[in-house]
Amino acid sequence: MGVGDGTYKLGPGSGQLQLKTTRTGVGARVGHDLTIDVTRWHADVIVDAAHPAASSLSVDIDADSLVVRAGSGGIKPLTDSDRAQIKTTIAQKVLHTGQHPAITFRSTQVEGTVESFTIDGDLTITGVTQPVTVHGKLVDGHVDAWATVVQTRWGIRPYTGFFGALKLSDEVTVEFGADLAPSG
Repeated sequence: MGVGDGTYKLGPGSGQLQLKTTRTGVGARVGHDLTIDVTRWHADVIVDAAHPAASSLSVDIDADSLVVRAGSGGIKPLTDSDRAQIKTTIAQKVLHTGQHPAITFRSTQVEGTVESFTIDGDLTITGVTQPVTVHGKLVDGHVDAWATVVQTRWGIRPYTGFFGALKLSDEVTVEFGADLAPSG
């Protein structure tokens, strides 16, 4: 067996899944670049270092489990009230979690090596499925992966505030980190 070979079940107890947003527009200075934690998710991973094509990744996210962890920039610090309002806005106006409670990713192809790999797959957000590529590396039993999600490809209109003066960038960075421990 190669380094990292095995079957893994991951979730908030073994790793962290985050979304990072940036702001744009003439009113960008009043807004915040956000770090958003996904608090309810699970992933099934199969790693076969000798045959990357036999590896796979499946991720399920509770779309209503996004919590603002940090906000940088802005004129004023991010308050608890701001965090609650952002969570409500994400749920009701961006992800429509009442109609679309899950976000899913299913790999279709894995290439590369344990030290540097790509995972192509289908990402479903708000009921729309589009291809996305995840980049990653596995070092000493710890995996780090990242992808860029362009919201408009999924029919999501990036959030705007202050009558359009403040806008979130169309690109959201998804970052994942976990310590791998074989399951069964």
